[in-house]
Amino acid sequence: WLKPFWLTGCAGASPGCRPLSQFPLEAMAITPDYVNSFCQPTDQFLCPKSHNVYKIDFTGFKIRAVHDQSESLLFEIRKDADDDEGPCLDDSIDDSVRSIRYHFGPTFLEYPTIGTSLEFTVGEYPLHNFRMIERHYFRDILIKSYDFTLPFVIPNTSNTWEVIYTMPELDPMVKQSIISCPWETKSDSFYFVNDQLVMHNKAEYNYSP
Repeated sequence: WLKPFWLTGCAGASPGCRPLSQFPLEAMAITPDYVNSFCQPTDQFLCPKSHNVYKIDFTGFKIRAVHDQSESLLFEIRKDADDDEGPCLDDSIDDSVRSIRYHFGPTFLEYPTIGTSLEFTVGEYPLHNFRMIERHYFRDILIKSYDFTLPFVIPNTSNTWEVIYTMPELDPMVKQSIISCPWETKSDSFYFVNDQLVMHNKAEYNYSP
C-alpha cells in the first residue's frame, strides 16, 4: 500500500518494465501480466467501481512493524461499526473514494519487515484465486512489486488477509529523496478474481518528519 532527484524513464526498474505510454488501455486486456509490466503509476483507474461484482468490502486495515520478538502498530483504520452500506459500486461517485494518503514519517523507511492485516467481507459469490498486486513507485521509478494470492474465499464471509512485506534496501540518496519529496511516492493496488480485474486502489505516501 522506496538515483538522485529528477529520475525519469525506467532506469532501475524490473526487467521487461515499459512506460505506460506504450500500452493504449483501450487496446489491452487488464491482466496480471499487464499490470506487472508497469514502471510508473497509472494516471487513471483501470476498472470502474461497478466491476466489483463480488461485493468485496474492505472494513479494516492495520500496518505494523515486525521485529524479531515483537510487533509495533504503525497505522490502523476501520470502517464504522454502524456502516452497513457495503462497498461503493456507483460509478457516478468521485474516484477519490478509491485513494488514500499515508503520512508515515522517515522512521518507517528503517523497518526491514512490515506486516499488514486487511479485513474484508464478500457477497454471495465465492472468490477463486483472489490476487492482490501492489506496485510501489518513487516518481516514475518502480521500487518494489508485491504479488499475493488467496486460492479461495467462501461467499458471505468476513475475512482477514495477513501479509508480510520484506522492504527493499534503499540507497541513501534515494531514501533522502523520498523523505524530501512528500507525496511523490505512490502505489497502485490491483485486485483480481480468476485473473479478472475487479478493483483498483491508489495510495500516496509522505515520509517527511
